[in-house]
Amino acid sequence: MVAKTSLGLGIQVVAFAAVLALAAGSAQADPLKIRMGWVAAPASLTPILFPKDGIAKHNGVTYTTEATHFQGSPLQITALQAGEIDIAALGFSSFSLAVENAGMNDLRIIGDEIQWGVEGYGTADFAVLKDSPYQKVEDLKGKVLVTNGIGGGLDMIMKTMMLKHGLQDKRDFSVIEIAFPNMKSVLMEKKADLVPSTLPWSRDPEFIANTRKLFTTADAMGHVGLSFWVAHDGFLQKNRAAMIDLLEDYVRSIHWYLDPKNHDEAVKVVADFTKVPAATMQEWLFTKADNYRDPDGLTDLGAITRNIHDQKELGLIKADLDAKAYDGLALIKEGAARIK
Repeated sequence: MVAKTSLGLGIQVVAFAAVLALAAGSAQADPLKIRMGWVAAPASLTPILFPKDGIAKHNGVTYTTEATHFQGSPLQITALQAGEIDIAALGFSSFSLAVENAGMNDLRIIGDEIQWGVEGYGTADFAVLKDSPYQKVEDLKGKVLVTNGIGGGLDMIMKTMMLKHGLQDKRDFSVIEIAFPNMKSVLMEKKADLVPSTLPWSRDPEFIANTRKLFTTADAMGHVGLSFWVAHDGFLQKNRAAMIDLLEDYVRSIHWYLDPKNHDEAVKVVADFTKVPAATMQEWLFTKADNYRDPDGLTDLGAITRNIHDQKELGLIKADLDAKAYDGLALIKEGAARIK
């Protein structure tokens, strides 16, 4: 009788342990939620990362994504530091601010979004009204300039060009922050004198008809590492497997968007999301007329280093940084290597 009771208790203990093991396994299998920041689509694919089934192999299995919009990349620094997002889309200027000013020395560059000033590809221009009297940069002394975010990439490119022509922020001109979709109206209503001319808004027929280019990104800084993904090294180490899965799927997504056979469908995805007519983007989006996108999501660390050095030489920041010291591209390279 005693032996029978002991056996029954033993069976119950084993069964209970099995239930606990299954529960633990289930908990471990829950996808990791990866919170991501983005500024402007389609430059950033983050909010439209996987437009159709079959592109991502691991989304919903080992990870899920949550996209949060920011007006400029510097705002993501605060969110990343506060633990509100896991991946930020920064540029050369905001990255240097994050490391030097916010002390985020553990940041790693893990994937690319877009680059400007790459020969043969689209870039950003800076435009004035067609009938304005401004013929050269010096003519903007005392005028109002527009940026999407103080301290962001566009802001630094613009201020670099102004400094090259002897004009200093606040002393010789003022800068206001305006969201990309509203820049055209601000310029046309003469509330500002110069605005960035960036895709897709630079292809707006009304904008084209009423503006002209004063200078380009290449004029100011040459090849620019404008937007790339960064994350804390601790987060990457803790979630290495899921992050490699995400970055593998990101490369798959880039390949899908850049594949000419998907062009019409890809343009429609962007048009539906941005509410910009597809006809406005049909000829340039995801072609060589677009911003340069590395097909394997690899950031040009040398370009970022040169961009930061240029800021230092002009007195816009205090310290130089070597982007290679923050190289986290091994993860996306490992993910890309899985793709056949």
